[in-house]
Amino acid sequence: MKAKLVMLLMILILLLPISYSVYADQKSPAKELDELDTLSDEVLQLVRSERYEDAKKILDYFSNQFSSATVNGSAFTLDERRILTGTHDEAVEAITNPSINNDERINSVTKFRLAVDAVSSGEQPLWTQMEEPVMTTYRDMKDAIISEDKERFNEKLDSFLSLYQIIHPSLKLDVSTTQFQELNSLVEFMNTYRLQVFNQKGQLEEVSQLEGELQDVFNQLYEDEADPSLWWVIISTGSIIILTLSYVGWRKYLGDKAEKRQAKQKRDNI
Repeated sequence: MKAKLVMLLMILILLLPISYSVYADQKSPAKELDELDTLSDEVLQLVRSERYEDAKKILDYFSNQFSSATVNGSAFTLDERRILTGTHDEAVEAITNPSINNDERINSVTKFRLAVDAVSSGEQPLWTQMEEPVMTTYRDMKDAIISEDKERFNEKLDSFLSLYQIIHPSLKLDVSTTQFQELNSLVEFMNTYRLQVFNQKGQLEEVSQLEGELQDVFNQLYEDEADPSLWWVIISTGSIIILTLSYVGWRKYLGDKAEKRQAKQKRDNI
């Protein structure tokens, strides 16, 4: 029995390098996501520098890598695939359409960049860093209502809506469906009924409700969740090795103890 357990342990140890080498030859989903995230960041930096041709090449390469990652079985949900494809196509359109100005191009590519990060990031995503410009613009809009400055109100509301559109895909990926729908309906209300909002001097319930919803969304923390199946593998494998070593150690202890007893008996018989 002891020999069988020792042999099993040796086989497990010998198989580890083989398993690792096979795994190392394949890109893990996490590594593929990291590469896509890096590519999206490069595109944004190139567009900011107005290097549109280079940005287009990176976007084309991203598309190929994304298709490959999808085919290879990466953990993309249907929503993730649809949103990443949509924001990617929008970014391509923005940098190749000569009628679109640089600011609009940056906004479109930023939307794409934030969406990719929302998928790849396990911690607090980049889109939450948009809190200051979004909330500041919204409060400026409220101030314009109080001061009865209609032109400034419309300007700030348009700016807010533009910023909201940038984070919209990321919100859909990271926020619960219920919260996203509530937030979206409030934003649409502000845009559709902007005249009533202004005329009633911001006294409508939706104005303060939207501000609260936005703040709640930005205050959310995103934590990594360990894969239960991975933990099971770690615990199971570790338990086998620990039990095997414990058994071998216990048998060795009993063997040493028996040898000492026999030696003592021999000394007593002399």
